[in-house]
Amino acid sequence: MKKIRRFLTHISAYWYDELKIIFHDWGAILVFFVAILVYTVIYSIAYKNEVLREIPVALVDLDHSATSRHLGRMIDATEQIHITLKPTSLEEARELFYQGKINGIVLIPDGFEKELLAGQQTMLPVYCDASYFLYYKQVYTSVISSLTHFNGLVKVQRALMKGMSYNQALASAEPIAFHYKYLFNPAGGYGSFVMPGIILIILQQTLLIGIGLLGGTTRERNYFNHNLHEKIIPGGAFSAVLGKSLAYLTVYTFTSIYALYWVYHWFQFPDKGTFITVVLLLIPYLLAVSFLGLAISVLFKERVDALMFMVFLSPVVLFLSGLSWPSVSIPPALYQLGKIFPSTFAVPAYVRIRSMGAGATDISYELAMLWLQVLVYFTLAVVSFSLARHRFSKTLLSRRLIKS
Repeated sequence: MKKIRRFLTHISAYWYDELKIIFHDWGAILVFFVAILVYTVIYSIAYKNEVLREIPVALVDLDHSATSRHLGRMIDATEQIHITLKPTSLEEARELFYQGKINGIVLIPDGFEKELLAGQQTMLPVYCDASYFLYYKQVYTSVISSLTHFNGLVKVQRALMKGMSYNQALASAEPIAFHYKYLFNPAGGYGSFVMPGIILIILQQTLLIGIGLLGGTTRERNYFNHNLHEKIIPGGAFSAVLGKSLAYLTVYTFTSIYALYWVYHWFQFPDKGTFITVVLLLIPYLLAVSFLGLAISVLFKERVDALMFMVFLSPVVLFLSGLSWPSVSIPPALYQLGKIFPSTFAVPAYVRIRSMGAGATDISYELAMLWLQVLVYFTLAVVSFSLARHRFSKTLLSRRLIKS
C-alpha cells in the first residue's frame, strides 16, 4: 500500500511540476492556449460561407434571340454564379478572364434558337477555370443544372405541340423524378466537411509542438525534467511520463471543450454524435499524442528545433488524414506510413461520429488502433526518458567531479 501511495505521490509531483512549467512558459501558453483559440476560429470563419456563391461569369450571346436571353436569365438565377459581364465576342471574354474579372465563360452560339425550333441538337460551350476546382465545380454544376431545366422546358413544349396534355408532357419530359438530399452534410458545404478533422489536427499539432518546446527547453538549460538546483523528482521515467501526460491531458480537457464544443456549435457544424462517444475517442487520442510527443521531445536540443520540425510535419499530417485527398487514393505504402500519427485513425472516426452519428461499435477499429498507439508510445516514451535521465546523471556526475 505504501508503494502505491508513493507511486501516486511521484505522479502527482510530476503533474504539478509540469503544470507549473507550462504556466510559466510564454511559448507553451502561446501554443497550448492562444494557438488553439486563434486557429480554430480563423479557419472556421474562413469556411463559414460553406459554398462559393455568386461567382462572376461572362455570357457571350451571339444569337441575340428571346430563347438565348431566357437561357441566360436561367443561368444567372442560380445561386452558384452571377453573370456580371456580357462581352460581344469570345476574344473579349477571354481577355476579361485573363485579367481576373471573371471565373468562367458561357457562350451561346449564333443560330441557337433556329436549331432548337428545327428540332436539331445544338451545342452550348462553357469555359471553366480548372486551375481552381471549386470555381470549376460551381460554374459547371450551375450551367448543367440550368440546361437540364431548359431541356425539360423544350421537351414539354414539343410534347404540347404534338397534342399531349400538360401532365402527359411533364411525364414525357421527366419520366423519372429526381430528388436529392444531403444526409450527413445538410449545407453541402466544404466547411462542414473539412473543419471537424482540421480541429482535431490542430489539437494534435499544438500538443506536439508544445511538448517539443518544453523538451527543447530542457536540453537548452542542460538539466532534465526542468528541475532547478540539479534536483530530480524521484519515481523514475515511468512516473515522469504518466505525470507529464496527465498534465497535458488536464490542459487539453479545457481546450478540447472550447474547440470541439463551443467553436463547433458557434459555427453550426453537423453534430449527430453523442458526448460519450466523443469522449471515448478523445481520451486515447490525447494520450497517444502526449506519449508520442514525450517520446520525441528528448531529441530536440533547442526550442526552435521542435517548432520547425512539427510545423514541417503539419501539411503531411493533414494530407495523410484523408481530408485533403481520400485515403483510398493515397499510395498504400504512404498511407501505412501515415498510421504513425494518431490523427490518421482519429480524424475519420471523429468525422463519422459528428457527421453520421456513429457509435462506439462503429469506430471500434479506430479505438483499438488508438489504444495500441497509447501502449506503444507510452513504452517508447518511458525508454526515451530512461535514456535521457541516464545521460543527465552522467553529465551531473561529471560536473560534480570537476567541481571537486
